[in-house]
This record gives sequence, structure tokens and C-alpha cells, in this order.
Amino acid sequence: MDAKQYLSQAYYLDKRINSKIEQVASLRELATKATASVHAERISGTRQRSPMENAVLKLIDLEHEINDDIDRLVDLKRELNAFIAEIDNHAYRIVLELRYLNGNTWEEVSSAMGYDLRWIYRLHGKALKEAEFRLSKYVYKGRLEK
Repeated sequence: MDAKQYLSQAYYLDKRINSKIEQVASLRELATKATASVHAERISGTRQRSPMENAVLKLIDLEHEINDDIDRLVDLKRELNAFIAEIDNHAYRIVLELRYLNGNTWEEVSSAMGYDLRWIYRLHGKALKEAEFRLSKYVYKGRLEK
């Protein structure tokens, strides 16, 4: 795993969480739209679930997944923050924090730092080289799972 992939983990996990939250909203809507159905008593012991019950069960499972993902995201951001904090160059730290921890676009990073967009790209490239060097030390120290 290279430095960019390592640092991007939080961004992609955050996107997955947002996607699951949208799925929860869709399932909630489905659960409220489900109509009651009347079934004749079944003689066999197998009970069929109603569409509403299925939607509610899926909703509960998805909410548990979201909570687990949020816990992982918090831990991951804490780890990434500690990793970035070890970089000596102040500008490198800021560009990495703005991009990977805050999830800002390049234009937002450029505006926040007061630099031209092209300079931000160059600065980011240099910051990634430094992060790559630090990452090799992290892997060597056993602080990062492969």
C-alpha cells in the first residue's frame, strides 16, 4: 500500500458510510410504504415474514454496519492524524490534513492555504513523497497492518 492509498482510506470509508446512510433512508421509506397483508394460517411451522418486517430487519442490520463503520472511521482518522503529525514540514502536514482528513477538494485546499492550485499539486506531490518515506518506517515498526 502506498502513501496515497493509505491516506485515502478515511475518504473512501466516509463515502461508504454516506452511501449506507442513503440506503437506510431508502429502507425507512420502504418500511413505511409496506402494506399490511393478511395470510391464512399456515399449518406448517414455517412463518413467512412480511415485506415490512424484512425491511425493518435489513434497516437494523444496516444501522449496525454504519455504527461499526463510524467507529472504524474515527479510529482510522486518529491513526492518520498521528501519522501526518510526524511529518516535519508544516505545509506538507496542512495539505495532507485538509485533503485526507477533512476531505476537501483541491480548490478548497488551495483557497484555505492561499496558494495557486498548481502549487498545491506540487506541494501535495512532495508531501506524498515524505509520507511514503514515513510509511515505510511505520510498516517497519509494525505500527501499520499490511
